[in-house]
Amino acid sequence: MVQQAKIGKYARSVSIIGIGATPFCNIDNDPELQGLTEGEFFGYAALQAMADCGLEPRDLDYFYHGAANPKFFNFAATPNMQVAEWFGMRGKGSVHHSEACCSGYVALELAVMDVASGVHDFVLTGCAEMANGLPVPGKPAHIRDPLTFDRLLPDLEAIMDRAYTRMLGAGHIGQDDWIDWYKTTYKLTDEQVDEVLNTMSYHGRRAAALNPLAMLRTPFEEMAKAVGIDDPMEYLRSKYNPKTTHYLRGTGNAPGADGAVAVIVCPTEIAKKYCKHPIEVLGIGASCVELMRPHNEMEVTREAARQAYEQTGLKPEDIDLLLVNDFVLPSQLCAAEEVGYLPRGEGWKMVLEGRTAFDGDKPINPHGGRTSFGHSFGVSGLADVYEAVLQLRGEAGPRQVKNNPKTAMLRGFGGGQNARVEILRRVD
Repeated sequence: MVQQAKIGKYARSVSIIGIGATPFCNIDNDPELQGLTEGEFFGYAALQAMADCGLEPRDLDYFYHGAANPKFFNFAATPNMQVAEWFGMRGKGSVHHSEACCSGYVALELAVMDVASGVHDFVLTGCAEMANGLPVPGKPAHIRDPLTFDRLLPDLEAIMDRAYTRMLGAGHIGQDDWIDWYKTTYKLTDEQVDEVLNTMSYHGRRAAALNPLAMLRTPFEEMAKAVGIDDPMEYLRSKYNPKTTHYLRGTGNAPGADGAVAVIVCPTEIAKKYCKHPIEVLGIGASCVELMRPHNEMEVTREAARQAYEQTGLKPEDIDLLLVNDFVLPSQLCAAEEVGYLPRGEGWKMVLEGRTAFDGDKPINPHGGRTSFGHSFGVSGLADVYEAVLQLRGEAGPRQVKNNPKTAMLRGFGGGQNARVEILRRVD
């Protein structure tokens, strides 16, 4: 059993007042961004977040820097100090942290706890990851080799306890684990699961096509027509979208992305001086278990959500918008039910009805989700925060969800398995 710690309320309320983000991309294929380093990417997002709330670097008290694995991806042992030059915070206090693909969610948690404690008033927290390449020894940081799976695999093995020489993939960590449990529990067929996952892919791409920061923006209608298929769903079921596991197809796997996101927080009591609609961080639940536990993602999601609801006094019916770390695509459905946003055993029907699309009544991942927006490892959690803030402000443009959301929940995880459930609310 996961230990259930009693979490008290924050000493003072904290709100998000500024956000900034780079596009999620393969930097080597982007002529406008090619040649930038991780420090420049972090600075790009940080300066944008400052401009969003009218602050200057001198106004900030402290900053946090997150990345999934800075030594592997950027050959940087102290990246917080190495990026500070790029956005005017030389000499300011800072901390680096690494929590695999949960880093972006922890980034918000650290900044909120800092300001809630009263230590600082204006804190910037950000993450940057150059996830499509690896540093070249002895060369400047902008020169990189393409990342290949055979080079990534040893790094992935570092997220598990190897005390008893267990190898990655030797236990209950497969991408199919949760959806296989779901299929068996609710008696779906393989064909129904396939249709549900393809439908999530389809609506994710519809949203990403409207998102200027998304990595994959070509609608499936265009991709289908290019190979002589009229129906995009037929394309998603075809040989052009082959299965990579028992359930997942190619479009259900998240592409690695280069990216950076930054967020600025301050006490809610002064937030409206800097932002028309501050976004208050109401509560954050946290849970971690070792990677080899059966159904580990389910367990940590349940516990982190319990904490978040207990802290805030909210119920699932109070949540207007859900963002889910779905680099394993079935997480979008399974986590939505685990946190109570969708009814147990019924969510798959709502997916097929289009209700979880960005223009449905139970929107999930209106930025496109990991499989279309892209997955920049440690950065992706803050990309969810960025999208939630846009949606709660009503500033998401053509992909703005239709239910005038006031309260959003984010469910993130990474590593093995480190989860956060964060609840945000617009301050009117």
